[in-house]
This record gives sequence, C-alpha cells and structure tokens, in this order.
Amino acid sequence: MLPPATTLPLAGVRVIEIAQNLAGPHAGEILATLGADVIKVERPEGGDDARGWGPPFAGDTAVTFHAMNRNKRGITLDLKHPAGLAELRRLLADADILVQNMRPGMMDQMGLDADSLAAINPRLIYCSLWAFGARGPMRLTPGYEPIVQAFAGIFSINGTPDGPPSRVGMQVLDLGTGVWAALGCLAALLQRGQTGRGTTVDVSLLETAMGWLSIYFAAFKVTGRQPQRHASGNPNVVVFQSLPTADGEIVVAAANDRLFAKLARTVGRPDWATDPRYASNGLRVANKAVLLPELEAIMRTRSKADWAERLEAAGIPCAPINSLADIAADAQLAALDIVETIPEAGLKVVGLPLSLGGERPGIHRRAPQLGEHNADILGHD
Repeated sequence: MLPPATTLPLAGVRVIEIAQNLAGPHAGEILATLGADVIKVERPEGGDDARGWGPPFAGDTAVTFHAMNRNKRGITLDLKHPAGLAELRRLLADADILVQNMRPGMMDQMGLDADSLAAINPRLIYCSLWAFGARGPMRLTPGYEPIVQAFAGIFSINGTPDGPPSRVGMQVLDLGTGVWAALGCLAALLQRGQTGRGTTVDVSLLETAMGWLSIYFAAFKVTGRQPQRHASGNPNVVVFQSLPTADGEIVVAAANDRLFAKLARTVGRPDWATDPRYASNGLRVANKAVLLPELEAIMRTRSKADWAERLEAAGIPCAPINSLADIAADAQLAALDIVETIPEAGLKVVGLPLSLGGERPGIHRRAPQLGEHNADILGHD
C-alpha cells in the first residue's frame, strides 16, 4: 500500500473543502486519498450534517461521515461572522483547490464567489457542486439525491415493468458527482500548469444523472418513446438479465450471437441458435416474450450453483445475485484488497477504486473530530 507521503501524486496540493453530506466530501476524500492535504471546514455547531446520518454510528459519529471524510484534517469556522470569513480567506489565499457545495447562492452572499477569490489567489481552482447546475432557471434550487433522480428521469426507467417507478438504491448521483468534481479538479491542475492560473470547475447531480442516462436519452431522441422498465434486463440485449433457478436467481449475459448459441446448447435447446426468431440480437429482442418464458422454465429445473458451473464451463458470463455478506466473503474481493481499515476508528470500508503502479492509495487518517485541527491550522481552538 502506498504511504501517505511524496509518492502520492497530489502530495503538496492544498485543498479547502467547505462541503457537507456526500457529493462534496466524496470529492475531497478522493483528492485526500491521492495525497492532497484536504482541510475540511465545518460550522462550530454540529458540523457536517452527515455526522448524524445514522445509525449505524462509530462512537458518536455516523459511519457515513467516517466513510466520506477519511484522510482529511478538520477545522471549524463560523462563517456568519467577519472573523471566520477572514480566516477562511487567509486559508484560501494559499490554497490550490476549493471544493464547495454550500446552499446555492451562499458563497456569493458571503463574498466568496470565484471572481472575488481569484483576486486574492489567481491560481485557485474553484470547484462547485450543484444540485441542478451552475446555470439556468434552477441554478439556485437545492436538491438531494432522490429529488434529482426523480427530476432527471432515472425513476422512470428503474424498477419492474409492472411496478412503480423506483430510485436507484445507492447514492449514484452524490458519489458520481464527487468523482466528476475530483476529475475536474485534476484536469484544472494540469491546465494551471500550462497557464499559471486557476479556473472554475462546475458539476451537478443533474448533469451526472444525464451522463448515466446518455444511452437511454439518445435512444429516446431517435424513437420518441419512453424506455420500458426491464428490472434486471436490458432493453437492447437478450439474453442479458437475471433468470430464476430452483433455489435463487442468476444473472446471465449472453450478449452476442456466439454466446447465445453456447447458452442454447447448455440449456439443451441447440435449435434456438438457428431458429429464425432468435438468429440475431435484434430478433431476440423482438421475440423475447416467447423466448424468455421458455428459458426461465428450463432454468428452474436446476440449482443456482449447478447452472453457474455449467454456464462457466461453457464460457458464458454469469453471476449469482449476491448479498453483501456473500461478496464480503468472496475470494475475488479479498484478492483485490479493496476493503481497508480506518485507523483508530477500526471501521472496515471500501478503499479508493483504483491502483497506481499496482498499489492502492490507502487510508492513513480517520475522519476528523469536529474542530480537531483548529490549533494546528488556525493557531487557536
């Protein structure tokens, strides 16, 4: 595991994070794990709301906060008072990056807009995370993950065909927007190396949502039709979904004609490979109402483990639908060494999903206690 020192690519980069909840802190966590000195600024009364987003808790702090704020230092500043604003401006005068997801409009109200800060630090990269974007009639509208999932149309394509629209369970917009923010900051650092000046980076949950929807949206613009919900399936590929077995479900990805022919032989229906209804993916999509019930009836005759063995032997991509307990105990996850322990807190969390030179940047600092580094950074408690 790479040590938290000059071997990390962002060593020497100073980041000020004025962010709470998930998206902004996740961007800061990525930069911190890559070696930046990320100073998290919180309000003195209670700090980041995510500190209370539990149970579960580790000590008196929610596990959510620990997971999103490792590898950072933390201070408290009262930005409602001139003294707090002055200290923040002093920190920003020497910073490389600002990451902020304050309520839309608040930074402008406090005189902390990009132009004002560029006047005191022209090399500052000013990264803002919005709900609905930096421009447009909803620029100042706040929003949380499920609100933007609904607004963007993600609900409309998620769920079972005969059920209600549904949200994606994970925080795909919060965490995805954090990744885009970090990527934008890295690109801006490269640009600053060429120009000597900082720039603004703007990302939003809505733009992240539209990025995830890009294939669906392109298809809609061509056809004018709302995509149907497909549960575990894919509207453009058959067979590419979960299938029932005698004791559970298994996902099968026979994603091309060659794999479908192998699947047909494996399930005892080699005639399907030459059946004119199923000879190409487009035909299988058109005739899936006939094909899939026949396939499901065959799959129910054997156990999940039996089918997995047969499908894997035939070279057909497949996987059981695991629980978190299943994947946590899996040998592949252990081989990746992606589950790490936060120092002192003792929490097991997922590390950064990338490796550099074959090594994963590690967790070298637990999430800060509220105001923990005030004395070190500000010179007072």
